[in-house]
Amino acid sequence: MSDAQLQFVWSGLDGLAPRNLYAMLKLRVDTFIVEQNCPYPELDGKDLDAAHLRVLDNGDLAAYLRVLPPVGDGSARIGRVIVAPSHRGRKLGEKIMREAIAKCRERFPGRAIDLSAQSHLRAFYGSFGFVPVSDEYAEDGIPHVDMRL
Repeated sequence: MSDAQLQFVWSGLDGLAPRNLYAMLKLRVDTFIVEQNCPYPELDGKDLDAAHLRVLDNGDLAAYLRVLPPVGDGSARIGRVIVAPSHRGRKLGEKIMREAIAKCRERFPGRAIDLSAQSHLRAFYGSFGFVPVSDEYAEDGIPHVDMRL
């Protein structure tokens, strides 16, 4: 699998064709609900205003995340960061995070960027400059920590 064929595609929810929306939601449910054995309301109403980044590899959804715009004077938020199981081990998580940070800086200059990290991924997000801004807490039974860039 060559990274040369990767496509980074940003869109709003309305810009997703039904099959693309289905693939995005399926990957999120398969990862966050099934793989992590964590039943929670995946459809949280936040997708409507989010910018969605899909990484396609030969047309297959390889990775995904969403960026939520700031509310008022708040920060932008990166969330739902996923690499499909069949594409793990290719550093796509790093690539998609760099792309998301660049998009946040472009669209929301001067704003902090927040995320809610699963605690075991602190070092991963820390490698981009994110620092913990909360104590560890349980979200849907999984240890998390809030982080900010």
